[in-house]
Amino acid sequence: ILIIFPTNRPIIDYKAKIEEIEASGGKASYMFPLLRYSYRESDMTEPPPQPPSGSHWLGTDKEGRDVFVRMVYGTRISMTIGVVAVSIYVTIGIILGSTAGFFGGRIDLWITRFIEVMICFPSFFLILTVVSFIEKRSIFHIMFVIGVTHWTGVARLVRAEFLKLKNMDYVQAAIALGMSKARIMFGHILPNAMAPVLVSATFGIAAAILTESSLSFLGLGDPSAPSWGELLNVGRVEGKLWLILSPGFAIFFVVFIFNLVGEALRDALDPRLRQ
Repeated sequence: ILIIFPTNRPIIDYKAKIEEIEASGGKASYMFPLLRYSYRESDMTEPPPQPPSGSHWLGTDKEGRDVFVRMVYGTRISMTIGVVAVSIYVTIGIILGSTAGFFGGRIDLWITRFIEVMICFPSFFLILTVVSFIEKRSIFHIMFVIGVTHWTGVARLVRAEFLKLKNMDYVQAAIALGMSKARIMFGHILPNAMAPVLVSATFGIAAAILTESSLSFLGLGDPSAPSWGELLNVGRVEGKLWLILSPGFAIFFVVFIFNLVGEALRDALDPRLRQ
């Protein structure tokens, strides 16, 4: 469950509660996943980091925490950042692009100039600059910063589609019927302009995951979240092969899959490519 407004909640140690119930003579009913480890829990039975074994499938990091469990938890972190960041910048891009394309004139001129100014900034270095000023970073800061810096491509796509579609007969008929501009924009034109936006959003999820992993690898991510980039950075520092291959392959696989999905969507939604 994604909590939009995070709150501080106490961490419940379920293993300790089970041991307490059983020590008092009670019987606890519970079900653990494949590995009975938390992503915060350290195993100090052997000096960390431990190589892959039967008890730790992908080994442990320098603090004795199970890498496989942290990889699974990091999947949720990376996917959440990708989806939420893309949702933010797609929303911004749709609003600005549809406004510029529908109204034209000075509104289009000013929005287009603003888009061009934003494109001039190297987005990754802009993200580095903004994130470095945040004292207590969290995944919500990362999602927000990625979202407010990547909307220019979507805005240009939506603007181009609106410029093409606003002169269609069904739009002129809606205007003649006296429908409100908001209804015409978002009820009639926008649904027919969403095909390239969906393709861009699919590629954008992969790009957002890669950006977050890069930030975490550079030490500018959320220090409390076990993201793939943070695991990769730990592997680089420790110089252990199993700590490098696991998050590196996960990042490569997810980005590769989303790029394939984006290519398939583009082929399916563009009639000119169905040959």
